[in-house]
Amino acid sequence: MNNSSSAAAAAAPTSKARTGSSSHSQPSEKRKRGVFQKDLQHMMYGFGDDINPLPETVALVEDIVVEYVTDLVHKAQDFASKRGKLLTEDFLFLVRKDPLKFNRCTELLSMNEELKQARKAFEVDEGRLA
Repeated sequence: MNNSSSAAAAAAPTSKARTGSSSHSQPSEKRKRGVFQKDLQHMMYGFGDDINPLPETVALVEDIVVEYVTDLVHKAQDFASKRGKLLTEDFLFLVRKDPLKFNRCTELLSMNEELKQARKAFEVDEGRLA
């Protein structure tokens, strides 16, 4: 057995154990691949990759991102199941120990709120003109 096979064999049980430990089904085989491909290519370029990264690299990054987001949503749903309703605070609770993620989330939430207020003010002004 060469090094790449042993590394793949060592990595496979951990990913199976991680997904197998969750009570949620893993729909990664059913999901449509390549949905985030263009966005990820732009993000990868922005972080220093080639302007046209290898398709295999983009597919791997997409798999990692989808797995992370899926796990995050499942954990948030587990917290919310006690209350019966999934809230934004459930996600903030999960990223609270990572200051970069937490600050970025709060920044995006406040920007979203500002945009809502601006749209609301614009709709009111437009209603007065008509």
